[in-house]
Amino acid sequence: MALTKVPEQKVILCGEYGVGKSSLFRRYAANTFVSSSDRQSTLGLDHYERQYKVNDKFIKLQLWDTGGMERVASITSSYYKFAEAAILVFSLDNPASFHVLSQHLLDIVTYAENAKIFLCGNKSDLGAQQVTDQDMETFCEQCHNLVSATYRTSCKTGQGVEEMFSDIAQHLVQANRSRLELQAMDTDSFKITPPGPEPADPSCLCVKNVKCCCVVG
Repeated sequence: MALTKVPEQKVILCGEYGVGKSSLFRRYAANTFVSSSDRQSTLGLDHYERQYKVNDKFIKLQLWDTGGMERVASITSSYYKFAEAAILVFSLDNPASFHVLSQHLLDIVTYAENAKIFLCGNKSDLGAQQVTDQDMETFCEQCHNLVSATYRTSCKTGQGVEEMFSDIAQHLVQANRSRLELQAMDTDSFKITPPGPEPADPSCLCVKNVKCCCVVG
């Protein structure tokens, strides 16, 4: 029996340095949390993939993290290339990290125009949360509904992290299903039915299996 290839979907983390993108990645990949005081500084892109089952469909999320490269250099367009989903991450206790999301959104739309976009407010475990649900809703409205869903997460406690990625997997499965249906509709609309044989001329002797006088040459 031939094995069905599970589709891989590239998911990228976007946002300012220090909002918890690498912590989200670490919680996703190893279900661990390392405090900033104990964390060793490393630079470089990293990725980790995990498979999900949504109804009767399997999908593999391949999560990418910048690894703090945004501190020393701008993220190149290759990071966004082929991304099927992008998570805009900000810190709920840092309004400045929220207000600059429009620039990150512009980068996504420019370099990963087909990616579905999700908004993640991280550090929900902190008491002093200065970005409200209304702020997030207003941002989505101002983005002309480019954002597919919003989440609140805590990398420290793990709250909401697994739920967010499971929901993103569902969104991508639905997007793939819709894309395949549209492709099928486009294919059907361009099907060309070959013409059938032209009606025989009753006056032509071909209908009587006799050499036709109307054939030239």
